[in-house]
Amino acid sequence: MISVKTPAQIALMRKANQIVRDTLNLLREHTKPGVSTYELNKLAHEYILSQGAVPSFLNYNGFPASICVSVDSEVVHGIPSRKKVLHEGQIVSYDCGAIYKGWHGDAARTVGVGYISPECQQLIDVTEQCFFKGVNSIKAGVTRLGDLGHVIQSYAESFGYGVVRELVGHGIGRNMHEDPEVPNFGIPGHGMRLSAGMTIAVEPMITMGTERVDWMDDGWTVKTRDRKPAAHYENTIAISDDGIEILSL
Repeated sequence: MISVKTPAQIALMRKANQIVRDTLNLLREHTKPGVSTYELNKLAHEYILSQGAVPSFLNYNGFPASICVSVDSEVVHGIPSRKKVLHEGQIVSYDCGAIYKGWHGDAARTVGVGYISPECQQLIDVTEQCFFKGVNSIKAGVTRLGDLGHVIQSYAESFGYGVVRELVGHGIGRNMHEDPEVPNFGIPGHGMRLSAGMTIAVEPMITMGTERVDWMDDGWTVKTRDRKPAAHYENTIAISDDGIEILSL
């Protein structure tokens, strides 16, 4: 069922998403060779609590950490660990969620560790551009999910990149995952129309090679099947008759 939010509810989601945004900025500042993903998770956890919020991901369906930290070919859901230490040239995707007064925020960023190759930087940049090209095409009551997905897919594939099919964006509000599913691929004119009052998380997951993925034995981590790098960029948006507001920027 689609949940339409009131302005007061969106205001609480805005606060939750600002906490997520600031957490991601903090993680970016501390991304450097030699830092363990465990340390980064601890940093995020403590910051979210200090802002009067609760990490959304911790214990969500059994997930054991407060953020997802996915390195290189890990698309999403990487589990932080003392043994997983960042190295120069890697790319790392942070996915973060926070609950503020019962309302969720959710966003993700991919950043480089020290110097990264031009090829990896382009992947990161194009993934972010996919998000903005997609959400800037939304018109309340007009745009369908297939239209949004098609914009994202077409732009990514114009660079020869893969668009992950098994993982998609989602509605968000009192629950982290609500209806509708928001794919990063689609056929124009298909799917439900996006309407004013909807809040959704749009999150392109783009790969340097194949769009196919594998689930690892830990039950969470998703890697590209060809083990080429992947990037992830996500924001929570609110749709209105006047356009869209990116709550996590």
